[in-house]
Amino acid sequence: MLEIQGINAFYGQAQVLQDISFQVGAGEVVALLGRNGAGKSTTMKTLMGMVNSTAGDIRFQGTPIKALPTHRICQMGLGYVPEDRRIFSDLTVLENLEVGKQKPRDGAPVWEAEKLFELFPNLKERKNNAGGQMSGGEQQMLSIARTLMGNPRAILLDEPSEGIAPVIVEQMAKTIQALKKEGLAVLLSEQNLHFAKLVSDRAVIIEKGEVRYQGTIRELEEKPEIRDAYLAV
Repeated sequence: MLEIQGINAFYGQAQVLQDISFQVGAGEVVALLGRNGAGKSTTMKTLMGMVNSTAGDIRFQGTPIKALPTHRICQMGLGYVPEDRRIFSDLTVLENLEVGKQKPRDGAPVWEAEKLFELFPNLKERKNNAGGQMSGGEQQMLSIARTLMGNPRAILLDEPSEGIAPVIVEQMAKTIQALKKEGLAVLLSEQNLHFAKLVSDRAVIIEKGEVRYQGTIRELEEKPEIRDAYLAV
């Protein structure tokens, strides 16, 4: 579904990604792991065309997207939930969802407000509330729900568990597992290894803009030296 091969990216003269390569399949959850500043968010922004890559190839469903603008990548069915959520705080939950609505697309699940309310009961209870009146965890749910209204085939989630209450983290894990069952390809950027282990099939560890490890979550659990080297605080 999503193929990244040999991606390099720069902020000004500083190289922040070096030969990044990995894949995400349909119905698969891949965790992009690493310490703060390792390059996880930059990788996602590069996939979305928000940071220019100077080399390599990015393909979505076999189609090259590296040279496309962000809005075209979204229109093709690649959804993105940024770390800072970016909901419309003055709009209600229902109005936020309407903003993200796109037409159904072949091979992708169709999401409507009522279906999303089954996935996010908290949002149903507050559907007429302004986004700015909700907790951080509820805003995170809304950000994901709004992206799903675009009926994506794949979705990028940047730090979905950061700064939210444990009970909401548990709901977030169930949500990601539900997206997997729907057949979506999910790329998850995380610092929380425990959360990543709950929902992910494979892990890609990034350190200083380079891939240092790729393997299944089970294989990672059997390699404490890798966890200590690249994930320990």
